Order: sequence, then structure tokens, then C-alpha cells
Amino acid sequence: MKTTINSIQLLKIPVIEDTRGNLAFIQEAVLPFEFKRVYYLFDVPSNAFRGGHSHIVQQEVLIALSGSFEVVLNDGVEKKSFLLNKPNIGLHIPTGIWRELQNFSSGAVCLVLASDVYDEEDYIRDFNEFLESKK
Repeated sequence: MKTTINSIQLLKIPVIEDTRGNLAFIQEAVLPFEFKRVYYLFDVPSNAFRGGHSHIVQQEVLIALSGSFEVVLNDGVEKKSFLLNKPNIGLHIPTGIWRELQNFSSGAVCLVLASDVYDEEDYIRDFNEFLESKK
């Protein structure tokens, strides 16, 4: 089955609201996969790009913990852009989707929950190679 733009989904992260401040939580039932790695991007200059790759096996969920940034996704045929700016919304990116992160606001923090540990062999970092893999 080929992964397409239609496979991408926004996930609502559960929040417990309280007058003292809200608490959001992520547990197994919230994500469409079991996560094995958590990392985050911060202090990204507003004119910088992150990403620029796709994964062969790994899935990810991106969350804007603070500030905002744009995620441009491409399935080899269609392109779609998402503005992430709420800490209770996650963007699920399945395997086989090219991603680019851009337009980071000042103070933006991007949390990433990944389905696997880091493995360079799982990355496709050349866009033409990515397009070839989609055939």
C-alpha cells in the first residue's frame, strides 16, 4: 500500500484543563504507534529549514510545544502544508512522506515522537531518490 497525503492525520492530544494551568499527556492509546524515541528542535532560526527527508520504516508525530512552524509534506504526487501552533495537536506522518519544516516563530519548540530509534539507513535524504522510491 502506498502512503499518500490522505494518510496524514492530525491527532488531538488529551488535555486536563485546570485554572492553575493545563496538562497534556501522551500515552500508548493516543498515538497510532508505540514510540521508541523522543527528540525536540528548538532555537531554530526563522529562515532555517529542518527535515528535508523521508523515512522508509519510521513514523513520527510532531507537536508544536511552543510557538509555531510550518510542516510541508509531499507524497511524491501531492503536497500539503500544515501550520502547527497548538501544544494539544499532533501531526502524524506515516512512512514514505517527504517532510520539510520551515517558518519557525521565535521560541518555537517542535517535539517529535518517533516509532523507532535513530537509524541512518531508514532515511531518504535526496528528493529525487525519494521520488524514485515512490514508483
